[in-house]
Amino acid sequence: MSDTDKPTFVATYDPEGERDARLSKRFYKVAASAKRDDGFAIALDERELKTPGRRAVRVPSAELGEAVAAEWEAQASHIDPSTMPRTRIVTTAIDRVALDNGPAIDEIVGYAGTDLVCYRADDPEELVALQGQAWDPLLEWFAEATGARLKATSGIIHVQQDDEALRQVALLLKEVDPISLTALHTLVTISGSAVIGLAMLKGHLDAKAAYAASRVDETFQINKWGEDQEAAERAAFHKVEFDAAAEVLGLLA
Repeated sequence: MSDTDKPTFVATYDPEGERDARLSKRFYKVAASAKRDDGFAIALDERELKTPGRRAVRVPSAELGEAVAAEWEAQASHIDPSTMPRTRIVTTAIDRVALDNGPAIDEIVGYAGTDLVCYRADDPEELVALQGQAWDPLLEWFAEATGARLKATSGIIHVQQDDEALRQVALLLKEVDPISLTALHTLVTISGSAVIGLAMLKGHLDAKAAYAASRVDETFQINKWGEDQEAAERAAFHKVEFDAAAEVLGLLA
């Protein structure tokens, strides 16, 4: 089999869709991080991993290279992209975000405009208190970090955030490298909160605290009514993705 005929990793994966039953067979014996002049590559035997766009995979740290290589080394007889969130973050960053970071920035700013931590319950009082304990300090941190404030509301009433607050988010994001921005995008979309994601980016929150802050409502409902099996499975998948993105972000800090 020539290099051009060998299977190439495909980053696109829909966690809500059906898993592809025709997964590519593992075509290498050993996966490892390999130092190069321009960073760290992922060596699959004598080959180097490339993105779906046929670009060379390079990461800036040995630790991230090892984390990506470990996903490839962990594959059994077939390559399952759904088990490789770190690889997907890196290849998406190289193929898409590095070429144009605008869409990722715009989406994160959009989340800031309707941020989870800004929308509070009217009742019960216990949930209102739990939201305040978890989210009020994050809004204060955001104000200190950006010099702008996001407004909170309760119930279903929409609150229009000030343009200056959203502009500050965009300015901050423009300074973020492509891999970190891609990881941040994952954290924001899973948590529903740009504030939580930015707090992680800046080292204000670790992964455990951030995930807990994003699950205040769900945790309250589970404690009160119990957990639905389907919801639990979906949450478990998202937790794996969240932790992987948090690890990538941490390895680039």
